[in-house]
Formats: sequence, structure tokens, C-alpha cells
Amino acid sequence: MAPPLIQLQDIHLRFGATPLLDGADISVAPGERICLVGRNGSGKSTLLRVAAGLMEPDTGSIFVQPGATVRYLPQEPDFSGFATTLAYVEAGLGEGDEHYRAQYLLEQLGLTGEEDPARISGGEARRAALARVLAPEPDVLLLDEPTNHLDLPAIEWLEAELKSLRSAIVLISHDRRFLENLSRATIWLDRGTTRRLDQGFAAFEGWRDDVLEQEEKERHKLDRKIVAELDWLRYGVTARRKRNVRRLGQLHSMRKDRREERRGPGAVKITVTEGDVSGKLVIEAKEITKSFSETVVVRPFSTRILRGDRVGIVGPNGAGKTTLLKMLIGDLAPDGGVVRIGANLEIASLDQKRTALDPEMSLRDALTGGGGETLMVGGVPKHVMGYLKDFLFTPDQAHSPLRVLSGGERARLMLARALALPSNMLVLDEPTNDLDLETLDLLQEMVADYPGTVLLVSHDRDFLDR
Repeated sequence: MAPPLIQLQDIHLRFGATPLLDGADISVAPGERICLVGRNGSGKSTLLRVAAGLMEPDTGSIFVQPGATVRYLPQEPDFSGFATTLAYVEAGLGEGDEHYRAQYLLEQLGLTGEEDPARISGGEARRAALARVLAPEPDVLLLDEPTNHLDLPAIEWLEAELKSLRSAIVLISHDRRFLENLSRATIWLDRGTTRRLDQGFAAFEGWRDDVLEQEEKERHKLDRKIVAELDWLRYGVTARRKRNVRRLGQLHSMRKDRREERRGPGAVKITVTEGDVSGKLVIEAKEITKSFSETVVVRPFSTRILRGDRVGIVGPNGAGKTTLLKMLIGDLAPDGGVVRIGANLEIASLDQKRTALDPEMSLRDALTGGGGETLMVGGVPKHVMGYLKDFLFTPDQAHSPLRVLSGGERARLMLARALALPSNMLVLDEPTNDLDLETLDLLQEMVADYPGTVLLVSHDRDFLDR
């Protein structure tokens, strides 16, 4: 087997009291296609940054093959200092790289290269960042959520492009279909350590469930042994003294291991707060239009949405999906035509930009509105700490400012806020962005069982199909 291009061994990194990385390993051989999976906040992006040389671990060894080229795609690229998208992409080229690829890839991704980075959308920013890392055709590509903000045609183009490259790839993504189509090996980051499966993502979830089931069996076995040894300690300490001392030491060791064991984070408890039943007609739009300056975003459009409908809105970036959604729910007035909102409609919404979050606000205040220790969930008062725990936040995080949260944690918090509101209509604009795969499963089940009406904008093929 060829020597690794990148090898991380026994990586440790601590933020606060809990170690984020606790002996994590990654080995990337030439041409490998690896998906890096784990829960939100487990340290996937941090581990990728360590592999890219952008973050120093507390301890551990990092080896990069001399002469190997590595390119890293962050979740939030920094465009400061660049006048155009072409200048940004060209800055990622090295000596000897083909400069024509910068312009070529931008055009393939629907950009001209003349765009001002300060004025581009999230989807355009993601395309420019992808062009920058793909242009040099590096030996190793480290990609953190490459499909975020991309429309379906762009995701399919990216899949084909990545398949055609000789580069080794380490990939973090919430897009199941994308992972299944590209990965050939899986690294699972769980409780600070990594496990490797030499199969693609399609085999991961069954393997993960088997590992967790075996862990639970070992935990029960240890618990039974501790109980038996405690009985011996109470009633059976006679016989030979040396043997008793050794056995007592083993009991203390088992109890210490049990106390210090890091258990899995569990599952998010997604409960939607149902409002009163809406009228049968939820939304009726007749010949609505919308333009911005000279650009026509929505041409005459009519629809009727009835109680219980599940409506998916799809289309390329910039087509006007979010604009149409806002007009349908009354948040944006159409230039022409009429929108009629049905009786007794209570809307809970999740917007793709997570704009309702003040970065300096604490998690607790974001849920309670800054007052008190309780919030209403399903018409019943619930302590904010208990509700945060349902969405896998720890008591230590309750008073932390939102700016320190990862992208996935911000998405979970917005979900918690939206679902606490009484509603008979869910409006979800790119709800899958940044959520981990386990939370996505639960969100899919919740939407499927939701008794009201659902309006959904998404580029996630698996989520839409389900």
C-alpha cells in the first residue's frame, strides 16, 4: 500500500473542561475517498483544520508527505482583500498550476470571475470557494460541507467533477446521497476518538449501530460485575489478605472507569408544538409577480395550498425560491397579483440564513426571549435547561454567547426556537444545512408526522424524496 499523504496520530485538543479530540487518528492515502462523520459539535471541522495545518493540537503527531499539495474548503470562506471572484480563485494557485483552470471552473460553476465578493450570495460564495480549491488539482482535498448553499445542478456537477479527479478527498457533509456516491471509506469521530470503516457511507449506519449496541452490552456487563464485587466487599472480605487487596484495587479501577466513561450524546428530542387547526384553504396565490430593479424574479404564478399539503419548492440558486416563499406566507408583498392567507394560520419558520440569532445573546436568552427560566412548549411550561438538553446542549453552554456555536449547533438552536412555537404550518427554508445525519433523520420523521401544512425549500435530494 502507498504511504499516506497525510497522517494524524493521537491528536488531543481541549476547549474548556471536556476534551474535543481525545486521541483522534486520520490516515489519507493517494486517491482515497473518505467521509468524516459525527454529531454536531463532535470536532469534525476542528480535525479537518488540524489536518490542513490551520490549527495546532495540544498533543499528537502530524505528518504531511513532503511535496504533497493540500487544499482546504472552509464552511465560511474569507474573501477579504479580493476585488473579484477570479482574483480570489487565482490566489489559490501554486507555482506550475494551470491558470486557465481558475476562469474555466468559475464559468462551469455559473460565475464570470468579475463578481465583487462583498456582494455575492451564499451560493455564489460557495461556488467561488470550490473553484479555488479545485483549480490546482491538489493531491489532497479537505472539504467541509461543500454542498451547503448549492442548488441541485451544482451538486450533481460537483459530484461528477470530484469523481473525475485523482485527488484524495476527505469530506464532511450532511448530504446523504452525496456521501454515498463519493465515499469509499468512513471515519467516525465520536466522543473525541476515531474509528475507521473501509467501506463507504452506505455501510456506515448499520456498522455504527452495531458498535453502539456492543458498547451497551459491555456497559451492562461491567455494571453487573461492579454489583457482584460490591456484594463481595460487604459480605465476603475474609480469606487471604493479599488477594483481597488486589481484588479491592480492581473494584476501585472498574468504578473509576465507569465514572469517567464518555457516553454518546444521545438523540435530539424533536417535539413540535401544535397550534389550533387551520382552515381548509391555507394559501391561495393568483398571478403573483415580483421584480427587483430590472430583474424579474417571479413571473405570474398561481397556486392553492390546502391543509395537510407537503409542498417542496426547488430550483437553481438565484431562481427566487425564498422570494416566492416569503410572498406565499405574507412576509413580502408581490408587485402584482393577490395572496390570500387562510383562517387561523399559525406559522413556525426556519430561515436558511439563521438571521434571527443575535451572536452576543446567550443560548438561554435566545429561547426565553431574555426573561425567566421557562418557555412554553406544547402549551406546557418547560424549564429552559431541560429544553436545551432535549437538543443536546449542555448546562455549561446555556450562558455561552451564540457566536461560539458551530454551524450545526446554531441550526439545532434555530430548530428548537421554531418548534417551541404553536403552529399548524411549518415553513422550512434549507432546514438541512449544517444538521448532523442523526438529527436529520428525526427532523424527517417529525415533518412526515406533522399534522399541519409544510412548505419546504431544500436542495437535499434524500430529504426531499423522503
